[in-house]
Amino acid sequence: MTETEQSVYEMIGGTETFRRLVDAFYKRVEADEYLRPMFPEDLEPGKYWQMLFLIQFFGGPTQYIEDRGHPRLRMRHAPFVIDQKGRDHWFTHMCEAIDEVGIQEPARTTMRDYFERGSSFMINADQNTPNLMHWQKPPKDQST
Repeated sequence: MTETEQSVYEMIGGTETFRRLVDAFYKRVEADEYLRPMFPEDLEPGKYWQMLFLIQFFGGPTQYIEDRGHPRLRMRHAPFVIDQKGRDHWFTHMCEAIDEVGIQEPARTTMRDYFERGSSFMINADQNTPNLMHWQKPPKDQST
């Protein structure tokens, strides 16, 4: 990135915009009968980590990796059945949240492209896999 280039984080207004984005996204998840069972009852911790991840990924402060280590997105999502329908719901809600928050070009396209690729990468089941999307607390990391 040259001196004249801005990160997406800077283009969209920093942490507060990401906070609003995550809030708008989770508002939709809460109302989604298909996705909601995939998430724990208390959404606040997930909102916090998603916000920090997005801030870091899009060029902001690196608090996520400092607090939690490498994102390991596939590993963190592996316990959940994520099929095309779930991916499509997730992606639709994120795109709607981007629009609700008012993120403008070129950041809008950059973010939508990332979310399209990233959500597709999380698919780990086909439509015929039983829907076991009930959140369970993951076991404590044995390495600590």
